[in-house]
Formats: sequence, structure tokens, C-alpha cells
Amino acid sequence: MFVEYGDDSVAQLGGVHLACEGASNILTKVLEWGRLMAYLEQSTRYIPYDDRPGGRYRYHVPAQLAGPLRDRYVATLDRCFDAYRAWLPRLREHFAAKYPAAPGESESAWRMSVRAKALDTLRGMLPAATVSNVGIYGTGQAYEQLLLRMRAHPLAEVRAYADLMLVELRKVIPAFLKRVDVPDRGGAWSDYLAETRAATREVADRLLEGSAPAPRPEVTLTDWDPDGEVKVVAAALYAASSLPDDELLARARRMSADERAAVLAAYVGKRRNRRHRPGRAFERTSYRFDVLGDYGAFRDLQRHRLLTLEWQRLTPRHGFILPEAVAEAGAEGDFRRVLEESAALHDAIEAAGLPDVASYAVSMAYRVRFYMEMNAREAMHVIELRTAPQGHPAYRRICQAMHRQIAEHAGHGAIAAAMTFADHSAVALERLEAERAAARRRAASQS
Repeated sequence: MFVEYGDDSVAQLGGVHLACEGASNILTKVLEWGRLMAYLEQSTRYIPYDDRPGGRYRYHVPAQLAGPLRDRYVATLDRCFDAYRAWLPRLREHFAAKYPAAPGESESAWRMSVRAKALDTLRGMLPAATVSNVGIYGTGQAYEQLLLRMRAHPLAEVRAYADLMLVELRKVIPAFLKRVDVPDRGGAWSDYLAETRAATREVADRLLEGSAPAPRPEVTLTDWDPDGEVKVVAAALYAASSLPDDELLARARRMSADERAAVLAAYVGKRRNRRHRPGRAFERTSYRFDVLGDYGAFRDLQRHRLLTLEWQRLTPRHGFILPEAVAEAGAEGDFRRVLEESAALHDAIEAAGLPDVASYAVSMAYRVRFYMEMNAREAMHVIELRTAPQGHPAYRRICQAMHRQIAEHAGHGAIAAAMTFADHSAVALERLEAERAAARRRAASQS
């Protein structure tokens, strides 16, 4: 196989399941960057971080920190987790009282949805240093690309983790990873990635010095094709006709609005659930959104792979989002104190010349700026999935805004209308219906 097809192509045939444990939430975003891999990440929505395995909370301490700054880091994050731990049972009691179980309600479904609501509300207290577990499945070629990027990363945690992964992967697919740490092969590749990143930062600092963004909405549609719907109509007709692409586009431009609507109605059909999506004609137009959302929501949205997403460094500069329930439950004082200490610690680490390391200290309630660029077919998937009632309120709000802007700002009303499972409803206990369904499945399996 190697002789006939070459190592690059044959490396797509060998896949590995890899368990990546104890990775910070900074590292998980690096692990999940590649498109051609599958990921499953432990969620802060469902797992409480109030335990202390081995006598310490579950967060990463960067190797670059030493002396008094390291001591301050540990003390600050311990206070953060202490506050989270103290408020978790109180938030559960608050939501249990606010949303009592309906008559005949499954006790387990109601209890789990109340628990999830409390975890959702408090996760903004947790720092980006909070560790998680990620399951990855990928081919040898995909792992090679991931490791090359990780070995070029400015954070010691990421580089050290790449070494650990390489040891484990070589137990299964050694032939596909031979060049990763060869100096004039993978080493030169990683050097190139590190050099271009440093050079881009230098020129950005020089040319954009003093620039500060003006206040703006959480979600902004920054780029789209005004003729996008016409192009989707032409693409929808392509496989059903014998005309060339440019002629179909000309025909679509001459059609009336009703005629184009008829084409899209036939192409989309009667969707019975959100998994019934139209074909690749919807990939003919795309949307680019600039988003300023909290880091918790970014974590969830970043895992979508069939789109282009890039993010800026996590800092406290863009402010934070305070859930209404935090104030209702009386936790606002502690919530703000945790975030203020987080910001002060970030600034101290940054002032010590470690800006990338400083991001570990930032609480997940702080906003991070990122963009998402996706074609209409992927937008349908993302928007319908992430506005579902069981979704976290933070990313539901972001994706609801995306849906509205596709219809109103881009003027692509027919494309937005095809997203029939985009949910704009207000939900009290987001996980309740999903937990009810899980309870029904458990009952059916036991009968």
C-alpha cells in the first residue's frame, strides 16, 4: 500500500480512538480545531465541578507560572471553585422552588433538568483553566496535522500534551507519524507555523496599535451575498436539468419571486425533523457572523466542524454576561467578586509578559470575540441544533440572532424559512423535555 499509493494518502486509512483527559478548556479548543476528526467533550452543562480529586479542584496550573504569581493563581482559582461549590446546591434549591414538578412529572427528569439549569447558570464562574476530558477519533493524516500545530503552540500545556499523544498514537499507527518530530520534516513545519503566528502578531500590534472596537450587538452579520437565494435556486435546478451552471443562473435571475419560491419549496420538501436537510444547493451561498459571546457559549459553538471559525485571545476586555438567575438567587455579589478577581489575575499574568498564559485565569462568563462563516446548509444545521429548547440559553440567543439576520439583514427570507426547526421560544427548564424523553427510553428498555 505504501509503495502503490504513497504515505500521505494511505494515512487516511488508519484511524485511532484517543482519550484525552485532564485537558484545560484552552487546550480542548486546540484539540477540536481540525475538521476531519470526531470529538466528544465532557460538558460543564451536565457535570458539576465541585469535587476535589486528590485534594485539589479540577483546573490546570500552567508550568510557566512560578513563585508568588503561581501562589496567587492557585489561591484565586481555589476561591473561584469554592464559590461555585457553595452556590451549586443553593441554585438547585432556587430552581426547584421556581419551577416545581408538574403533577405526574417524572421525578428523575425534573430533578436532572433542575440540576442542569443550576450548572448552566453557574458555569460562567469557572475559569478557562478548568479541565475536561475529550474523546477523539481521527485518521493518521488528521492526527499528524493536529500534532504539528500543537507542537508549534505558545502554551507549554499544548506542546507537552502533543508529546503525550504522540507516544500513545505510535503504539497503534507508528508508520503514519514518523515525520512529526523529525527536525527537517515535521519540525520545520511546526517552526513555520510558529514563525507566521509570531510575525502576524507583530505586524498587527504595529499597525493596529491603539485601536478599540466600538460597542456593537452580540451577533453581527458582516458578509453575505445579496444574490445568494438566486444562486441557491440555480444550484437546486442543476442536477435536475441538462443546462450548464451559468445558464441556470441566468434563468434563475429571470424568474419571478413566486417561481423561485416554488423551486426552493420543491427542493426543501416537507421536513419531518431537523435531520431532514436539503441537498448541496444550499452550499451555494454563505454567511459570515462576528460574535461577541461568553466563553461558555463559544466552547459549544466552536466544535462545529463544517464551517470556518477563528477566535481572538480570551481576555476580560469585552466584559461579561451575568445570567438573570444569578441575581434572582442572590448570588450576584459572589459572581461579580469571582469575575473581578479573575480579571485582576489575568492582568497580573499579562503584565508579567505571559499574555497567552493569562487566558487560563479568565472566567467563562467573560466575552470572547470570534467569527463563524458557513454556507446555508451548515447554517441550517447549526441554527436548528443550537436553538433547540434543551440548548444553553447563551448559544440559543446567538443562533436565534443569526436566523433573524439571515432573513432580515441578508434578505434571504426563503432560506431562513426553510430552517423550519429554528426555535425562538422562551424556555424555563431547558433540559426538561430532553430528560423526559430519556426517562421514557429508560422505562421502555426495562419493560
